[in-house]
Amino acid sequence: MDLVVIEPRRRPHCAECRQGPLPLHVLEFNAPVCLDCADLAHLVYLPRGSAALTRRAREASSLYAVVVRFNRRRGRYERQGLLVEEAALTTAEASCLADAEARARRRERDALRRAAEDVRFAGALLREILRLFPRCPQERAHEIARHTSVRGSGRVGRTAEGRSLEEGAVTAAVRASVRHLDTEYDALLTAGVSRRAARSQVASAIDAVLTSWRAGGGTPP
Repeated sequence: MDLVVIEPRRRPHCAECRQGPLPLHVLEFNAPVCLDCADLAHLVYLPRGSAALTRRAREASSLYAVVVRFNRRRGRYERQGLLVEEAALTTAEASCLADAEARARRRERDALRRAAEDVRFAGALLREILRLFPRCPQERAHEIARHTSVRGSGRVGRTAEGRSLEEGAVTAAVRASVRHLDTEYDALLTAGVSRRAARSQVASAIDAVLTSWRAGGGTPP
């Protein structure tokens, strides 16, 4: 059973040495006793907040005590932290720091891996755009691939279909670019035209651009 140390709201005096007011005390026979008299004064306080640090400090400390404070609203004592041996806290902090460094290195490796994946995906998307629309200007195709493939954007290129480079998804990405850059769609929305009506008004203009970008002037989607 854990030793319990109380952080009182009204600070009492020690029942043995009369020292006080006490920021922390233990109860012995329902009387407050200071940490010196309770032989706990050599312990250091570790506030709650880091589960890993708390667990490791507790495991490394041959003696520890749980610090609690009474919550009037909830009508119960709640844990505030631990009293542990200073050497145990130092060991736990060093262990957590090593873990933090390892996690930082792993995050860096993951970021580099994701960046490389994004470059490869954007390249593959660019090639597919130019395969479907070989007359699309190179600079425009690059911009569509870059814009569409941004990780976490929720755009067509980041959907399952887009990542699989399905023709419908790639065409939808190109169509979206044309809609915003080559038609009056955005101006219509600004003027208060509904999205559905605005799309209907610019559909033929989009089809014309896509037709001009396709090889042999095929039928637009």
